[in-house]
Amino acid sequence: MSQYFSSNIKLLRKRKGRTQDDVAYALEMKRSTLSGYENEVAQPGIEALISLSKYYGVSIDTLLKVNLSALGESELSQLERGYDVFITGSKLRVLATTVDNKNNENIEVVNHKASAGYRTGFADPEYIKVLPTFHMPFLSKEKKYRTFQIKGDSMLPIPDGSWVTGEFVQNWNLIRDNQPYIVLTLDDGILFKVLYNDIKTKGTLKLISLNPIYEPYEIDVKDVREVWKFVHFISNSIPEQNTRNDDLSQAVASLKKDMEKLKKQITPSQGLLF
Repeated sequence: MSQYFSSNIKLLRKRKGRTQDDVAYALEMKRSTLSGYENEVAQPGIEALISLSKYYGVSIDTLLKVNLSALGESELSQLERGYDVFITGSKLRVLATTVDNKNNENIEVVNHKASAGYRTGFADPEYIKVLPTFHMPFLSKEKKYRTFQIKGDSMLPIPDGSWVTGEFVQNWNLIRDNQPYIVLTLDDGILFKVLYNDIKTKGTLKLISLNPIYEPYEIDVKDVREVWKFVHFISNSIPEQNTRNDDLSQAVASLKKDMEKLKKQITPSQGLLF
């Protein structure tokens, strides 16, 4: 058993203000059995691990691999409120990936057509292995990369149809503010945005487009499945020169807001004459 398991379940029990008798009764096990787990004189089977994981609301991976005593109070509080996924990355560490015949990591390519399937197949090795792959000799062999084709104009001057490569992020607490990332979400699929990390304070990520006509918005981190740190992009188009000054950009953004307000004010029975 791991070096952290015993101390972790003891720490979680004490933070809940429960005795060994309380927990043992709730889990329908003998108190002496639980005491053995906490004092490293007995090792739990898979059923006991599942029961302890459900009781504390913490993944088995976290119980075994993460030293909870090393976490700050804020992180422990978030963990106890059910945000295990972004404190440890445990649900994301098992990344479906492919290697070449020399056991080097491939860079899988997710194009427009494959992006819809990727939203549900990202964790399926059978799906991942049919994606096209390539290598970039100037990228580190010690890190995992994947390339995605972006769609739309929200990240101009990076043009529609560009290929953006990202480095896999295991620990979401390391997401840096005002940096570009590729994010896989449950509802919207693959998104390429500049991020602001509000995980510790609000449990959210703020997504910002480079194109100012698009409003920033927040997503709950529980709806996120993968995060990839932007490395570079490839395009067959030269990005257009940005000739708009700040005043013009703000005017366009303001006009878009005004149009949205106007749409909300118009009832189905009303109309506009031009």
